[in-house]
Amino acid sequence: MVPAAIGAIAAMLLTGCVNNETTPETDGSAAPEVAVDEAAAALLPENIKSAGVLTIGVDASYAPNEFEADDGSVTGWEVELGDAVAAKLGVKTDWKKLLFDAILPQVAGGTLDLGFSSFTDNAERQQQVDFVDYYEAGLQFAKSPDAEAIDPENLCGLSIAVQATTTSDQYLTDKSTECTNGGQSAIEIVKSDGQDEATSNVALGKVPYMLGDSPITQYAVAQSDGKIELAGDLFDSAPYGIVIAKDSALVPAIQAAVQSLIDDGTYTAILEKWGVEAGAVTSAEINLGS
Repeated sequence: MVPAAIGAIAAMLLTGCVNNETTPETDGSAAPEVAVDEAAAALLPENIKSAGVLTIGVDASYAPNEFEADDGSVTGWEVELGDAVAAKLGVKTDWKKLLFDAILPQVAGGTLDLGFSSFTDNAERQQQVDFVDYYEAGLQFAKSPDAEAIDPENLCGLSIAVQATTTSDQYLTDKSTECTNGGQSAIEIVKSDGQDEATSNVALGKVPYMLGDSPITQYAVAQSDGKIELAGDLFDSAPYGIVIAKDSALVPAIQAAVQSLIDDGTYTAILEKWGVEAGAVTSAEINLGS
């Protein structure tokens, strides 16, 4: 298994993709065995039960949450968790690699059963889809070592890299509007289709700052060989949610499967394997984001 990382910086610049030469900081254990939860499986809609598969949209550029392996498959702690959810329900997974902003509309439109790709559950997205929440993450800045310290309350005029259409992108867009409304310079938001390119922009010194979800930013720093460093604590904590079509009969089945994984310890084992247990939750809830 090989991840999106920062080790070969020059290669990332040329490809705009990931480096496949280093392995993630996991404890080396295999994915835990998962037994079917018959009560949860009984909640599955008949069409999915008959098909025996959940079709899941993922943006595989967000290590260590979800990223691409050498053989073209996807891996990461959220992928392991998604596979475990399916196993609890007695079905398989079919992961579809897509750009982040294509996933939610395809779930809402019925092309995908689920979106499982570090989606922050918020009120705006709840207008289109439902969420089963499974993790708590925040936003966090990082910077190149020669960049000045960043003041989250004074971002006007700064150049900051983000993945487009994410919560980080929306956060900076809102802050930039505040800047211009107050007569100050807008934030230069350097948007990339994938997080790997946004991270590479900072590692290569093209952009001094980046903003991303806390586990993503922390992992990028750990893999950067000193080319990126954290710039402040995480903030704006909010839940990650599995994306499901609005009012779908699939919602209670997914909620029950996630709760079963929490209760039997599989959930904790997956998070601890990948070193992201700080964001663990104790119950699977629906549409907690606001």
